[in-house]
Amino acid sequence: MSLTDEAIERIKAMILNGELAPGSRLPTEEVLAGQFGLSRGTLREAVRALTAMRILVVRQGSGMYVSSLEPHLLLETLSFAADVSQGRTALQLLQVRRMLEPAATGAAATVLGARDLRELRKILDRGRAATTVEEFVVHDTAFHLRIVEAVGNPVLSMLLKALSSRTQQVRILRGSRVERSLDSAHQDHEEILHALQARDALLAASAAAVHICTVERWLAESLTEADRPPVDGRLTGYRDSNPAMTTTSQ
Repeated sequence: MSLTDEAIERIKAMILNGELAPGSRLPTEEVLAGQFGLSRGTLREAVRALTAMRILVVRQGSGMYVSSLEPHLLLETLSFAADVSQGRTALQLLQVRRMLEPAATGAAATVLGARDLRELRKILDRGRAATTVEEFVVHDTAFHLRIVEAVGNPVLSMLLKALSSRTQQVRILRGSRVERSLDSAHQDHEEILHALQARDALLAASAAAVHICTVERWLAESLTEADRPPVDGRLTGYRDSNPAMTTTSQ
């Protein structure tokens, strides 16, 4: 373990044992360095790392504080990772989403009310009326997030929101044949909503799993295509068919 890692662990331990509560001010750099027996430079590197993780926050003219440690702060780095993920990393994030979201959708089937279901219907209608991939993904994200939020677990909501980032979804849809992808997504959404309306938890979970598996399959197929030997020294059409290579304005 490096000295910087040691400093990080010492500060985390102070938070875990209650010595530093959420929102509390850290001792000065000089005091902490002396307490840990480390140089101020090493401590400064540790503080930078913890600030990047949103565990610590800087207040200009006041000092360094422990953040609120709320999930939406701590999961921001995961959201960023999903946004910039490519290739097999993007596929792995989708696999994690597949493990979590179907169960959440099944749980939501038992708690969604009539008003919630009407709202989901409107979201799907807006998604069908979308004229661009980016616009569709906005409504697609809203649909899935609204379902998960019904479970009432903010950590789960934030985690799945991070895993299904809009930027990642745009890249995947653009990387596949867009018309086919959108048609399939619309049909999957209808199946999910039908199961929710029937309050069938098992069917809702299954429909959500099928939907995410479809997206996962598109990405896996494109990666398999990218791994094939080039023809005439070129990867013909690779940039058009591989979501990991497709650029986006988001």
